[in-house]
Amino acid sequence: MPRRPAVPTTVLPRTTREVRLVARPDGLPAPGHFTVAHTPLPEPGPGRVLVRNEHFLVFPGLRTLIGGETDGLPLPLLQPGDALFGPAVGEVLAAPADGPLRPGDRVVHLAGWRDHAVVPATEVSPLDPALPTAVAHLAQGSAAYGALTRLAPVRTGDVVLVTGAAGAVGTLAGQIARLLGAARVLGSTGSHHKADRLVRELGYDDVLLRGPEHPPFADRLRATAPDGIDVVLDTVGGEQLTAALAVARQGARVAVVGTLAGQMAPERGGDTAPVEIDTFRLVVRGLSLRGYAGTDHPEVQAEWRERFGGWLRSGAIRFPYSTVDGIDGAVRALPELIAGRHFGAVVVRL
Repeated sequence: MPRRPAVPTTVLPRTTREVRLVARPDGLPAPGHFTVAHTPLPEPGPGRVLVRNEHFLVFPGLRTLIGGETDGLPLPLLQPGDALFGPAVGEVLAAPADGPLRPGDRVVHLAGWRDHAVVPATEVSPLDPALPTAVAHLAQGSAAYGALTRLAPVRTGDVVLVTGAAGAVGTLAGQIARLLGAARVLGSTGSHHKADRLVRELGYDDVLLRGPEHPPFADRLRATAPDGIDVVLDTVGGEQLTAALAVARQGARVAVVGTLAGQMAPERGGDTAPVEIDTFRLVVRGLSLRGYAGTDHPEVQAEWRERFGGWLRSGAIRFPYSTVDGIDGAVRALPELIAGRHFGAVVVRL
């Protein structure tokens, strides 16, 4: 028997609000580089789904996309006038009658930064029942999990360093490393408050503060890990990666999953992150140094969600995130993330 068309349970909106890039910044973006625009919402034609967004993720990669250079990236460059985008979760308001989705279903997609989105049905996925909450679908732990199980596998008893430990990836990476068998987990961050939270709430053993007001990062890392480091999960690059390589043990594994030192530098466009590497040390200590790309490991996402969901339900892991309220508040969300004002992931709640 043919399926009957779904009847929408709400009046479909005719307009939406979205965050747009006003002008490409000369340096780091500020709230004035963004605006909230009211725009007509097209009818969800054949093969398209109308979603009312509930939460969307603010991710540092947007800094690169608005910086004018995206060489080698699979995502499009954002031009002035374009709406921002990114991972979002929401409720289906209308969907094709011949498809699997129905009004009221909760889904994840990439058309965040707006109240409502009309999205091709092929680009919308139902929420994974493995995860206990909708917002958990915005966690950025997949790269950390993939890197710590594929590129730089954690072994029982390892000493692990996570740079940028208070960010969306780092707050999960330290916990993942511990669950995978690490004996000691070290991190880096930019404030005493964040360092305290990483130790007190997320199980880091020691957290090093970065910045010009502190002694050289390499000296403090050497003093904190006098016997060396086995695994590095690097989200920053720059002097922190250089220091990590200097104290790495024989056969240490280093995985690079982010380049915050370049993305957050006002003198750069967010697309480069140069670092000084002692190749002699790489050779004589047999170090591995690799960059993690999720597209190279397509099986990781489902594996991560299954394990993440189990860890969340059992209380073995926490998902720290900071909330920014409303689409009007979203214009300051990326500048605040870049300024380091938040702990964990940054999520806009609509």
